[in-house]
Amino acid sequence: MMPFLLDSFSDVKKELKNKLKKKSSGLPPCLSENDKQCIHHIREQTKQLNQNNVTRTQAYFQFYLQHPEIHWALLGHMVSRNVGWNMTDLKGELLTKLLPERDQKAFFSFLEHGSWLIFQDVFPQFLVYDLSVRSNQEMFHLLPFFHTSTFMETIWRYFWHSGDCYTLAIATVINEQSYLEKRLVQNNHFKKTVTGTVSFKMHDFLRLNNILFPYCAGEKEEKTSLAGATSRYFTSLHERILFGKKLYSLLFGRENILAGVLKWAHDHPHTGSRKDYWPDLYNDVNESFPRSLYKRRVKNCMLRKGALRLYSPPLKYAWPNTPHEEAESGDWFEDWHVLDYIHEEVSLNGEILPNYCKTIETIELAVMAKEALLLREEE
Repeated sequence: MMPFLLDSFSDVKKELKNKLKKKSSGLPPCLSENDKQCIHHIREQTKQLNQNNVTRTQAYFQFYLQHPEIHWALLGHMVSRNVGWNMTDLKGELLTKLLPERDQKAFFSFLEHGSWLIFQDVFPQFLVYDLSVRSNQEMFHLLPFFHTSTFMETIWRYFWHSGDCYTLAIATVINEQSYLEKRLVQNNHFKKTVTGTVSFKMHDFLRLNNILFPYCAGEKEEKTSLAGATSRYFTSLHERILFGKKLYSLLFGRENILAGVLKWAHDHPHTGSRKDYWPDLYNDVNESFPRSLYKRRVKNCMLRKGALRLYSPPLKYAWPNTPHEEAESGDWFEDWHVLDYIHEEVSLNGEILPNYCKTIETIELAVMAKEALLLREEE
């Protein structure tokens, strides 16, 4: 049977309503040999590129360069860079002094599993789209074999006929955050070890959830500029979707930031170290003496006179590759009203520098307070 043509957004709404009524979960009855080979190849390629944060981040960027109409690939690349920086922060200069090793490992496991989950869900969709482009015919009948949500299968068919880049991008934001909800955010293990802990609440209090978009502001080799925003209420699915929309509007709503981010990303391969965007403040080699008491080094995002740079290791030296069990199957899509997110208005000014500078200084003070407390206890 020929798939229903989705030429307009109202067609999408009708189709999703119909799918919810039918609730068909059956896979297509027969596949050609070519289809089977394609499925195998996509699974193998996804597995190979899903080894760690660096391989995922680079895969998103390479895909965007091949298919710039798939906006989420660049958004995913930039957010994935931030996830990598958050991972290496756990082994960096400041957080190693603030968080016990148990919490460092739990936070990494949380970030890594979320990052892995998203990639193994979204990247097969990208590869099916690439296959469709190369064969000049839609191949979205393969999506159910990768447990892709019926919501996204419908959106991909709509995009194929409409070329509506914005709707595809925001739908992907909705899909990925909804996909994570039960598998990560509401997962009992992570509730116990991460989101329900004092350390996680402190993480929020210290505003460690800044998303940064480094970009080249001009032609000359000047200091990297930063745009971005601070995430709030991570455990709220609604807030995460709106935040994703805001980041999208910042990246694709301003030509100078989009062009600058692309140039910067091209010139700075992702390592996981914050030295990638700010070598004046961070170094991937530890310059400080072990066991020495911490003294304030940063003021207004600049090193104080004579201060050493903050240690920010590359991912490959901070954390080993992590094996994952197969992702839990099941479709999150239960309500077509999620489409309302696509047209909901959001705004973001992108000003992040003052907040980010304050964050670093606040963490420094927290480290010094903890060390002073430990000294008192020893006396």
